[in-house]
Formats: sequence, structure tokens, C-alpha cells
Amino acid sequence: MKDLFTQIRWQDLFDITLIACGVYWIIHLIRGTRAVQMLLGLVVLFLAYLTSQYFELYTLNWVLDNFLSSILLVIVVLFQNDIRRALTEVGRGSLFGVGDRAAYGPMLEEVTKAAVALAGKRVGALIVLERAIGLNEYIDVGIRLEARVSKELLCSIFPPAAPLHDGAVVIQRGRIAAAGCFLPLTTNPNVSKMLGTRHRAAIGLTEETDAVVVVVSEEEGTISLVREGRLTRDIDVGALHTALQQLFTHEMG
Repeated sequence: MKDLFTQIRWQDLFDITLIACGVYWIIHLIRGTRAVQMLLGLVVLFLAYLTSQYFELYTLNWVLDNFLSSILLVIVVLFQNDIRRALTEVGRGSLFGVGDRAAYGPMLEEVTKAAVALAGKRVGALIVLERAIGLNEYIDVGIRLEARVSKELLCSIFPPAAPLHDGAVVIQRGRIAAAGCFLPLTTNPNVSKMLGTRHRAAIGLTEETDAVVVVVSEEEGTISLVREGRLTRDIDVGALHTALQQLFTHEMG
């Protein structure tokens, strides 16, 4: 055993560290996306292949062997969107999102201002802020924007006459990733029947992810903050801004 440790070079340790970082990055990138389910499906197929070999199930083994022989092509086809997004993030140097933290302060200020302005006009809005769990599966069904967060842009999205007013805006890494995104409605029977679709969608998303959602009620002109499936209604501007600052700049700093 002692000889084994003496044979380990610093290059080997560096190599293992790079692989570990790569695996962590891939998991971070696909978490919260449909890629997770597809990856699990491939794992199940591989286990079925090993099982067919062990029990000598020749026909099943032949089918899976031919399928898995083209696994690289299958991976490229299945994960093309995730591969493209990964290459984009490498290009802009945000592998672990470190450079985005400085943008959270001004971004949260703009979200707060927009929520107050929309509530004053009684314009309904649904603003989702991504945290650790990825929201790419919801972003992919919306309209990609990749724009800087600003009060003016957010206020222009939600009026009834605007083409993107339906659905939610999703903010990812301090930028507006997409608008017109549709979220899962909560199925919790204890949620009040008086809540509208926006509030139920916000609760539904935060039950499944760690996202934070700001909801503006069209009927009441009030602002609600939703996290972990819990709804805080009629929150004022100071409490909203403080809560967002604590959730993002403190926990993610």
C-alpha cells in the first residue's frame, strides 16, 4: 500500500481533480432539466445490457449492443441543447457562475421596482428567479431573450396587449433568460381555491425547485413572494427587497 502512494504523481492528482470538477459541472448544468431523465434512461438501458449478458438473453443483448455501439451519436442527438449551452458558458467564462454574483444587487433592485410599478397599474406578473436548481426545462418552452434585467423591460412584457404577457419571466444568472414560460400548477389540496393561476403556478414551481417567485396580482394590485411552496401575500416594497437580498446576495455570496 505504501508503494502505491509513492507511485502517485502530482499529475495524477491534478488529472483526478479536473475530472471531478468536470463531473460536478455537468451535474450542475443538467440539474432541473429534462436531460436528467434522459440520462437516467440511458443508465437503465446500460444496466439492461449488462443483465442480458449475465443471463445470456441473446436477442435482447444483440439489440442493446447495436444501440449502445452508437452511444456517442445518441448522446449528441439527445443532449444537443445542453451541449450547446455548455459550450456557450465555457465561452463566456461562467462555468460555475462565480462572475454573476456581482449582478444580483442591481438585478434585485430592478425586479423590486418593476413589481411595485406593475402592482400600481394592476398589471399581473410572474417573475421567477432561479437559484441552485436549474430551470432550463421551463426556459426551453418560453421565448428566449437573454437580456439585462431592467424595470422598463419587465414592465413592457406583462401588459395584456404585449405579445409575451402570458406565462412567466425566468431570470437566470442575473439575466432575463426567457419570457412566456409556463409553470406547473400546484396539486396541493390545501392551497386556497381563491388563488388564481399565477399564484398556483408560483406555488407549484417552488414545490419542485428552490426558485423564488414574485407574483403581482392583477385583481388586487398586491405583491406576493413565493418560496418552498409557501406564499407570503401583500408584501411591501421594503420587505420584498430585503427578502430577495437575503435569499441571493447573502446565501450565494
